[in-house]
Amino acid sequence: MKVPENVRARIEAMLDAVDADLRRRYPGSNGRWQPIHTVYVPADRVTEETPREWGATAVDLLDSHHDLLATLDGTGSLLDVRKRLEADPVQDLRIDFEDGYGLRADAEEDRAAAAAGAVLAAWARRSDGPAGSGIRMKGLAGGERRRALRTLDLVLESAGAVPEGFVFTVPKIRAVQQVTALVQLCVGLERAYGIAEGSLRFELQIESPQAIIAADGTAPVAAMLTVAEGRCSALHFGTYDYTAACGVAAPDQALDHPAADHAKAVMQVAAAQTGVWVCDGSTQIVPGADPEVSLRNHHRLVTRALRRGYYQGWDMHPGHLVTRWLATYDFFRRAIDVAVPRLLDYLARRGGDVVDEPATAEALAVTVLRGIECGARPDAGAAELSDAVLRALAARAPLPAESS
Repeated sequence: MKVPENVRARIEAMLDAVDADLRRRYPGSNGRWQPIHTVYVPADRVTEETPREWGATAVDLLDSHHDLLATLDGTGSLLDVRKRLEADPVQDLRIDFEDGYGLRADAEEDRAAAAAGAVLAAWARRSDGPAGSGIRMKGLAGGERRRALRTLDLVLESAGAVPEGFVFTVPKIRAVQQVTALVQLCVGLERAYGIAEGSLRFELQIESPQAIIAADGTAPVAAMLTVAEGRCSALHFGTYDYTAACGVAAPDQALDHPAADHAKAVMQVAAAQTGVWVCDGSTQIVPGADPEVSLRNHHRLVTRALRRGYYQGWDMHPGHLVTRWLATYDFFRRAIDVAVPRLLDYLARRGGDVVDEPATAEALAVTVLRGIECGARPDAGAAELSDAVLRALAARAPLPAESS
């Protein structure tokens, strides 16, 4: 080797530092379970029984429109969806103190915050409560800031601790410095309440163009994840604030508008390999006078999001649960039917119709794991694809000895 030793040592030192920095910034998936949706319920309408009530309403809607929904069911999933709605309809829920709640007298919001903390604590104690829960507080702009912080403080005080799976969503994030302030808020609350360091986590709601492209041409959303110090759980897209800020006319504001697609693509790239989830936004079209239009539209939007790699979205109405679960089951059942034979070929080193690379095997394994975790399929359907094998493929790690 003709590279001088001092040059080689200098290059290795430089690149070792680069490797360490990349590992810190982009650790990859941390194995956290991602819900398929986040349900938003205004703080003045939520009770301990809300998830059950939403599930019951969704079952009634499914039964009332069974024939219509059967035309959307491409994999025979409707019966399983009904069972899901009866047993575990809501995976993640935010008690909303922002747009869904509005501006109230301080005394009224104080009472609602205390009640919300009690509800969150009750869900944490129940085996049938949402696996994930929390609040969406008001934003950090000057006019709302004190109210937002007070509500979060009162919720935690009423809950008595940080409930399992708790996260708070912060709307209308526009600047990196706001995220730095959120980290300091979490540190302060943890110390004040004697909570374990790092327990408090938040989600950033991206609904301002300034979070996507700043005045200097940078993408603040990427920097936000860096300064969050591992406390940012997810990026949530705000459909209507964002498209309105971009000047989109009200009739054309939608999840599939090009302006929304651009924002979500930037969020997706910023969050890639960081372990932070990306969550699609909401649609304001809910089952009502014309359920055929609303159900077909929501099913289409959920399927579209899944195909673009957005595996979580907002649900704002019990009727959304039906088409959310139906579209999700249908998507992953189809995907698993494709992925399993290709993974078996990959493990057997056979070419098959498609010659897959390790990166594709990783994507295929992640898809199968997501399908299993959301309940679309209870297992991979092949003995060779155990959980350990799938997770090794997903991490590009050595395969377990028994599968080698």
